[in-house]
Amino acid sequence: MDNKQLAVATFGGGCFWCIDAAFRRVTGVHKVESGYAGGDIDQPTYQQICTGLTGHAEVVQITFDDKQVSFETLLEMFFTLHDGTQLNRQGNDIGTQYRSVVFYHTADQQQATTQKIAQLNRELNINLVTEVSAAPTFFGAEQYHQDYYTANPNQGYCSVMIAPKIAKFSERFASLLTV
Repeated sequence: MDNKQLAVATFGGGCFWCIDAAFRRVTGVHKVESGYAGGDIDQPTYQQICTGLTGHAEVVQITFDDKQVSFETLLEMFFTLHDGTQLNRQGNDIGTQYRSVVFYHTADQQQATTQKIAQLNRELNINLVTEVSAAPTFFGAEQYHQDYYTANPNQGYCSVMIAPKIAKFSERFASLLTV
């Protein structure tokens, strides 16, 4: 497929392993890459990110065919995969690197994100703290983080934290998944 027809979305919702694992199953998603965005240094390492001092968030960058799956659908999926009401954390993962964030690539993505947040706040009577910012430079994470769940399904974090999220995600979005 010609890359000019593909769009990019960048989401941070806690540990990138969970978000990565879910979006790899979505029809129309061509590539999912775990990485870092939104910080102050170039080419950060996982060890640097874990300090919480670089300003980066753990994110996934998703390349998708918006004729097969819309950005709005990806947003809906994103908000079911994490708790956007927790500031700088997801469960036991605490720090700015685990913040809820949508890094938008177009004005349409920015508008769709702010509308979705307002809708969820209103309908669910919640206060999402999800950051909405222009997409900064994306830095791919180390290779061992890519598709981590598939490579390590029996690892403790994967079996306790990721597997239940994937099961719930797969049930809710079954008609939109390839696997």
